[in-house]
Amino acid sequence: MSSNDPNQGGPRAAWPAGRRPRVLVTQAVPQVALDLLQTFADVDANPDEGVIWSPDELRAHLPGHDGLYCLLTDTIDAAVMDALPELRVIANMAVGFNNVDVEEATRRGIAVTNTPGVLTDTTADFAWALLMAAARRVAEADRFTRAGKFHGWGPLMLLGGDVAGRTLGVVGFGRIGQALARRARGFAMPVLYYDLHPVDTALEQELHATFSSLDDLLAQADFVSLHVNYTPETHHLLSHAQFARMKRTAYVINTARGPVIDEAALAEALRTQQIAGAGLDVYEQEPAVHPGLLALENVVLAPHIASATIDTRNAMATMAAQNIQAVFANRRPPNLVNPAVWPAG
Repeated sequence: MSSNDPNQGGPRAAWPAGRRPRVLVTQAVPQVALDLLQTFADVDANPDEGVIWSPDELRAHLPGHDGLYCLLTDTIDAAVMDALPELRVIANMAVGFNNVDVEEATRRGIAVTNTPGVLTDTTADFAWALLMAAARRVAEADRFTRAGKFHGWGPLMLLGGDVAGRTLGVVGFGRIGQALARRARGFAMPVLYYDLHPVDTALEQELHATFSSLDDLLAQADFVSLHVNYTPETHHLLSHAQFARMKRTAYVINTARGPVIDEAALAEALRTQQIAGAGLDVYEQEPAVHPGLLALENVVLAPHIASATIDTRNAMATMAAQNIQAVFANRRPPNLVNPAVWPAG
């Protein structure tokens, strides 16, 4: 079997009826997930909210487990899988799964799952919140007021950019990108979108959206919001050349993945006012933030909270647990990202 062929591998033998699997939960997650897992499995969970195990700490907790419930901040590579020879499933409580070596998992017959769909509206809401906050300088105004600098209304105080009627550029036109475009309709914003392929004409008409090249979108949009997956092709999708194409009055919003933006280039573009502002929820070397960004007022910085509502996090947590439950019930998990290990039918 070639270790380089992600289409090889297959489901393992059926899980024995009546045998309780052991599941490791790598971080503190909503209680609804633990309650569900405990109905069919013995659960070992990291109890400390906000504590992410180092690779050595993670490996120390791994032996003896049959299922792994993890998050984007956990690196699940071949070394982790080596410590779990009986591993059946890696359930990522996230839409993305670039933290998991899916090819290696597939080679070993391990199901990898994610939690798509449940955070679409919540993430689009937060992207819109960042857009509004960046344009209208909300975070800066809050700091200004708390510092005792507000001494009365002034016609030149904290001038920002208009939103209504301006052009929204959406880079990556999947579920979240489309949801953002729907929000733009209430502000009478024309939408340009860039993706590998155009969507159908009816959806374009519904969303008042026009397919565009990336270069044209960057040159025309007043707001550029990123909603792409992180892949080698999208690494530093926006860097010096792309910022140079944008309007000096434009804003960049990123709720996708940090490395799709070259943070050093963004810091320079913001510092020199090559672009007007930015709103970020994700970072290139997360949780570290480029020091050049930290020093600037014209960027809104959020700590990766786009999906952070009670209902959405509970739904994500439950979906991840349900994926594990399906595997140990010998059912194909509903959110399988490597279907070669469990063919349909």
